[in-house]
Amino acid sequence: MAKIAVLGSGSWGTALSIVLADNDHEVRIWGRSAEQIRDINENHLNQRYLPEITLSPDIVGTTSLKDALFEVEAILLVVPTKAMRSVLKDVCKLLNKPMVFIHASKGIEPETHYRISEIIEEEIPANLRTGVVALSGPSHAEEVSLRQPTTVTSSSLDPEAATFVQDLFMNQHFRVYTNPDLIGVEIGGSLKNIIAIGVGMTSGLGFGDNAKAALMTRGLAEIARLGMKLGANPLTFAGLSGLGDLIVTCTSVHSRNWRAGNMLGKGKSLDEVLNEMGMVVEGIRTTKAAFQLAEQLNVEMPITKVLYEVLFYNKTPKEAVAELMGRVKKHEVESLRLGDIPPSS
Repeated sequence: MAKIAVLGSGSWGTALSIVLADNDHEVRIWGRSAEQIRDINENHLNQRYLPEITLSPDIVGTTSLKDALFEVEAILLVVPTKAMRSVLKDVCKLLNKPMVFIHASKGIEPETHYRISEIIEEEIPANLRTGVVALSGPSHAEEVSLRQPTTVTSSSLDPEAATFVQDLFMNQHFRVYTNPDLIGVEIGGSLKNIIAIGVGMTSGLGFGDNAKAALMTRGLAEIARLGMKLGANPLTFAGLSGLGDLIVTCTSVHSRNWRAGNMLGKGKSLDEVLNEMGMVVEGIRTTKAAFQLAEQLNVEMPITKVLYEVLFYNKTPKEAVAELMGRVKKHEVESLRLGDIPPSS
């Protein structure tokens, strides 16, 4: 069995640690909070994020990054996108051998517009990594920790690395497929958070299922539009890290992005929302990054555009809806013509 360092002791890092421990792997979970790590080691609980879920004794917590990385075979990154670079810089200083880097974070970096795999490749020299893998799909930590059926995707440009991660995590509760389309998997997993904010906003405004269905459907179209422009396989967006992740994030109260949008729709300011939630809402930074990227690449993303204006330029949710509904007439499938679809690699 393998020794795995899990960097990030939030709900998702803890849930994935449970999966790894169920598969008899030795897990070292790293976090900055001494109180939280003590709770993991002494009580076998992470009461801050997953109360009442008992953790295996094989999950050992530490606040020392050096101890977390000692003699491990793979590193699982489950930290917020905004912390990814700083954590990777610290990791790089401590590595003395190459290993597989797995990330389960979903976001795009503003300004650089890098996906997480690109950040990893920039911060970790090639001689210190044997593969970069994204683990993504429709998966709430709360349900994974209860061992409810969950299916995700392991994606890498290196098929052996993707299969290695598939073997690490696969069990009767947690099914893992592989997919070579790393761009599509990361774009789908990141941009669905934007649409979830929008769907939550419509619920906050009191709108029903019609609005939700419209936003999810048209949102998927613009996710695919940007992904294809970047070189993704359009079929990926009909899969687990596209449609699947979009559904689960837009329809569940577990979703931080949906909850944030819901509060915005009810009239709260962004600062009030973030203070009340007290947790990272990845879709906010991703909205900014996706808007910038769409502008740069001349890709039409009307939902992303109006949400960007709501989040950063004080447009009201009602004004955003009015703008989307008042757009010029379009054909539904004009943005996904067959001629626009790149050939499969």
